[in-house]
Amino acid sequence: MCAEVLSSREMAIADENAAFLGLPRAFLMENAGRAVADEVVKRLGAIRGRRVVVIAGPGNNGGDGLVAARHLASMGARVSVILLGRESVIRTEEARASWRVLKQMILSVELREVFTPEELSAAWSELKVGEADVIVDAIFGTGIRGRIRSPFSDAIERINSSGRLVVAVDIPSGLNPDTGEPSQPTVKADVTVCLHKLKPGLLKPSAKEFVGEIVVAGIGMPPEAELVVGPGDLRAYLPGRRPPHAKKGDFGRILVVGGGPDYSGAPALAALAALRTGADLAVVAAPKSVADVIRAFSPNLIVRKLSSDKLVLEDLPLLLKLAERSTCVIVGPGLGTGPETFRAVTALLDHLKEKTPLVIDADAIKALASRPINLSGAKAVITPHAGELKLLSGREVPPPTDLRGRMEFVKGVAAELGAVVLLKAHVDVISNGERVKINITGNPGMTVGGTGDVLSGVVATLLSWGLEPFVAACLGAFVNGLAGDLAAKKLGYHLTATDVIEHLPEALRAYERVELGTPGL
Repeated sequence: MCAEVLSSREMAIADENAAFLGLPRAFLMENAGRAVADEVVKRLGAIRGRRVVVIAGPGNNGGDGLVAARHLASMGARVSVILLGRESVIRTEEARASWRVLKQMILSVELREVFTPEELSAAWSELKVGEADVIVDAIFGTGIRGRIRSPFSDAIERINSSGRLVVAVDIPSGLNPDTGEPSQPTVKADVTVCLHKLKPGLLKPSAKEFVGEIVVAGIGMPPEAELVVGPGDLRAYLPGRRPPHAKKGDFGRILVVGGGPDYSGAPALAALAALRTGADLAVVAAPKSVADVIRAFSPNLIVRKLSSDKLVLEDLPLLLKLAERSTCVIVGPGLGTGPETFRAVTALLDHLKEKTPLVIDADAIKALASRPINLSGAKAVITPHAGELKLLSGREVPPPTDLRGRMEFVKGVAAELGAVVLLKAHVDVISNGERVKINITGNPGMTVGGTGDVLSGVVATLLSWGLEPFVAACLGAFVNGLAGDLAAKKLGYHLTATDVIEHLPEALRAYERVELGTPGL
């Protein structure tokens, strides 16, 4: 089977990001339910007068089943629906809307709400489920986790002992969508209508006796839902709530190596952005020419003064000592481009590439271009704009109007460097050399100086929380751009980098993480 595969997490991300792109979730549910109904018709032939029973859970998988029930009834089937739970426990507005419609179809659809094994037994008998032409399994989808309890387990056992044709929506209820491991019990389907793309668990040997024939059905999911970074990514990957006994340093110690005779604001902005994102500590190691100025910016910053007016090789021992206590190091903001500084930067990157997550920005990118370093195996994110990427790669970067060309270009450069590359632009492009995503948050007001330094601070904090570099870069671009959009909503394009920093908490709160899956089953 050559169909593309998508994990349950990736599917949940795409589903939420489709809504972010403007496609209402109800449209996807409508298309999913229609696809299931069409597959039932394909199996039964003439549908008018045939008996169909839909067993629906309280989540979106159940919602897909409810939509299928409506379509089958409209085609002339005799449809019954057993909802496992009360109407009040239906989890999403889209599924609730489908249930409300079915409640009005008093001549064509029979409904039952069951909450106990006894209620299930009664409904099974009253609706004569054992005489149905087909049972549609819409109990659990890809979000199932935990032990299956009654009445869900009772319903699965009854489905398996019914002897009827069983069509599963997306995945047989009880089957792990990623590993293919069955729960006790798991629906044994004759046909599984997998929605949008295959789930990897369906192809595992352990799933063979449960899935039956696999049909992959399109539901109108925009390809960009998997390509664009959105709230689905943020919800899936951000850490959950902090434990009550967390201590200082548990959520990141960021070291910023930056500043020089000409620039003092850049390293301060990166450090302040890291703190606003949620890092516990931000230390700026800066040349003595600007250290006191940076210290004066904010009492929240810890500043370590270097030996000279610019970064030099003699500072390496102190920087390595500071890096030992850091969970991520940002190198580059405002350092300058002198040959001594370049030698110090490349030596520092060489020492840290296998030890500490890195964000390489601004002048450190120019230093890296002057003496390339193999970063393979390092947890490194490089954040160039187009000019810096040209310098780094030695090649012309495709123009912004050629987004596909840019994506392939960034992917190639990332593979060559062995690091994640985040190309900053109107549409950001992020790649680790294998995967590519784009970010569409942000606005022209963010052309103001310093927003790239803010981005470095956000990405560094996410790296400190243990996120993989590709994920940290994707989320960092999204959050930084969203903070800029929130600031622009209030201030227009009259922004400063500190305005973006102040809106970082709001950007993060907009999509606070919830656990993916079906709780309490």
